Amino acid sequence: MITNQQLFYQFTEFILSFIGGFLLLSIWLTIQNKFKQKLASEITVKRLDKGLLFIGLSIFVWSISALLGIVYQYLNVDNWFKLISMNMFSILNSLFLILALYYLDNSPDYLYNNKKNTTKIISFFIVLSIISLIIALSFGETITTHGFRFNAIPDLILSTVLSWFLSIALYRTFINRAMKSVAYIAIASIVLLLLSQLPFVFNLGINLFYVDLIKIAAKVTLIYVFLVLGTSWALELAQLPEASTMKIVFTDWNKIVLSIPTKNIINKEVRFGKKTTQFNNLLKFAIRRKYAPDNQMCIEVYNGGEILSQTYLTRIIDNINDILELKDEAKLNRNDFFTFIGQAKYRLRFLPEHIEVKNQLLQEFTHNTDNHIYKAFK
Repeated sequence: MITNQQLFYQFTEFILSFIGGFLLLSIWLTIQNKFKQKLASEITVKRLDKGLLFIGLSIFVWSISALLGIVYQYLNVDNWFKLISMNMFSILNSLFLILALYYLDNSPDYLYNNKKNTTKIISFFIVLSIISLIIALSFGETITTHGFRFNAIPDLILSTVLSWFLSIALYRTFINRAMKSVAYIAIASIVLLLLSQLPFVFNLGINLFYVDLIKIAAKVTLIYVFLVLGTSWALELAQLPEASTMKIVFTDWNKIVLSIPTKNIINKEVRFGKKTTQFNNLLKFAIRRKYAPDNQMCIEVYNGGEILSQTYLTRIIDNINDILELKDEAKLNRNDFFTFIGQAKYRLRFLPEHIEVKNQLLQEFTHNTDNHIYKAFK
């Protein structure tokens, strides 16, 4: 009975994960082909967004793991060998998800604000994999010792860290896209998936039927969440105004003239008034985009960067929406103005030839002691 139950779970996981991974990769390929120009960001510094690709590969790891589980049962493979291979697949799945989070602009700052952190995280995964393998080889077929499966503990540690990062990234992403219910569902599925690992590490005496049921429900829900993420990304790209039609003119301190025809904004004057910080940040992006070399067009946005938080970018857009009194369906969003390049770097989407900064304003700004770095871009 247990064997039939496990086979049913593994066949179900294999089929659903394979279909889910295939759909995610299909969405990614469609986005790359259809929105290639927008993703390339009209600059020579190219960045192929592989976030959805790595998510799809992580789901495929689930399907391969389930398929091997089926093969192991038919071949009567030792439990010891099963646990080693399953742990390795679990760590590989976690690695793909961490790499995917590197491309999400709503991930925790530590994951993407520089390459060194990415290298540290990948090294952490490799070390845990080696430790897990050494423990398994050391204990041989003694799977359980003092109530623990020691070789599964590194994987549990890794899953806990990943669950925290993934929860933050998905919650922020869906909240920013006004999909609050999906944000809560994503967190619930991640927590359930983490909890379903505990009976395989500790002897909790829980019926494996319920464990398998929780695990498959959590995995399927998380696949649905990723599909929603991929679909919303495609819709977001489709709704982005073409950069070639956008124009921005900085006429005076705290004043711009904005044109985005697809949003019915034609030569609209925006007065920031007392919102000096928002105007200065927008002017910094414009000067870099228009005058700086390609590799310096971006600004690092994180705690410790030139701009301390993504909130400052959102405030710029919110202020423009309020000043222009735009209706809900016509409101601008952050992605209309800014492109996430990676490693916490953002760049203004407006084309250099469609950005104008009045000479007197430019002179005053670059001669300010706080903006000395911008003198080199003139």
